[in-house]
Amino acid sequence: MNAIVEIDNVTKDYPLGKVTVRALRGVSLSIGKGEFAAIAGPSGSGKTTLLNLIGCVDTATTGKVTVAGQVTNQLADSALTRLRLNHIGFIFQTFNLVNVLDVFQNVEFPLLLQGGLSGADRRKRVEEMVDKVGLTPQIRQRPNELSGGQRQRVAIARALVTRPSIVLADEPTANLDSVTGYAIIDLMRDINAKDQTTFIFSTHDHKVMEHARRIVKIADGVLGADEQVQPVGA
Repeated sequence: MNAIVEIDNVTKDYPLGKVTVRALRGVSLSIGKGEFAAIAGPSGSGKTTLLNLIGCVDTATTGKVTVAGQVTNQLADSALTRLRLNHIGFIFQTFNLVNVLDVFQNVEFPLLLQGGLSGADRRKRVEEMVDKVGLTPQIRQRPNELSGGQRQRVAIARALVTRPSIVLADEPTANLDSVTGYAIIDLMRDINAKDQTTFIFSTHDHKVMEHARRIVKIADGVLGADEQVQPVGA
């Protein structure tokens, strides 16, 4: 399987007053195209930092991060922005939707940032993606008119509408009840299976881990067990 993410002996330090906190300590990891992988660990373990490096939100202190064939710490800010916009989709635990925009407009927003599509092509792309996540009846509703699960489905549609190579989901079920959370993970898994989009999500929920195909454990900024698993319902 071709690697779409390569992390080689990476450290990440953050200044905190007069001290330096090392969030990642010599991490090496390879993620293949089309994987459905969970980065699992407790709060403060470094999993969000790891996702931020893969998502080009941040760069490593030492070591090398390669995403979609590009070494991120060798890129200018403008090039990092293009890499994020063209190759990476984000799903956040707090949804991060724009409350004054309806479902259609929220999903369309990254396409407007990306540019290059006509209005008709954007509409077609958005309507197809909203239908894929089962929200066509709600397409003109605003986020405050939707349930938590519906808002997370909007976030998934927004992440996927640019057809990214990689989707990163930081604790995507944290603010959802367990039944809705499982439905969201199953939706992500179905899209992964049909479109071979690479999904990498962080979690500390053991029940959510059961739905992953690969679990990479992290604690205190150090990777632990890395196992391929047969997910529940597979």
